[in-house]
Amino acid sequence: MRGSLVIVAFFVAGCLAGLSSALPFDVAGSRLSTYVLYALMFCVGITLGNDTTLAGRVRRLDPRLALLPVMTAVGAGFGYYSLSSIFIADFRGAELGTVALLCNVMRELFTLLAAPLVARWFGPLAAVSIGGATTFDTTLPIITQSAGKPYAVVSVFHGCVLDFSVPFLVTFFCTM
Repeated sequence: MRGSLVIVAFFVAGCLAGLSSALPFDVAGSRLSTYVLYALMFCVGITLGNDTTLAGRVRRLDPRLALLPVMTAVGAGFGYYSLSSIFIADFRGAELGTVALLCNVMRELFTLLAAPLVARWFGPLAAVSIGGATTFDTTLPIITQSAGKPYAVVSVFHGCVLDFSVPFLVTFFCTM
């Protein structure tokens, strides 16, 4: 749980730094966050690539795990707050877009804080599922720590599938 609190503390510190204009340059106008995300994904790749037992564990995974993103799709924003809230705002108005944004941000914060408890009480797949589309980037470290290294690959797959399905499924649900 301590690791989750550290992650959330850095998130809050970043919000406060952004609000107070404490940074000497315009972070929003720069590509810094993109490069930090690239560095995060590089580190995840090193961690996964350095695991000599990974290929065997992936072969032993239950093929039904491919259905996990479908089960997560019940929360139609998928945790992809930047994109799904834009689609929802376009189709259903700014109020619902704002609600979707807040819901997805809270989902990510909940995942960062509660993944260890969810993994312990409900199992490792529940810890992967609660993160939605963020499971292959921002919540991947806490999910891997909570669910275990074998679920890092499941988490990356889960996040990628949800990321790519947001434009199709969210717009489909909004037009119903």
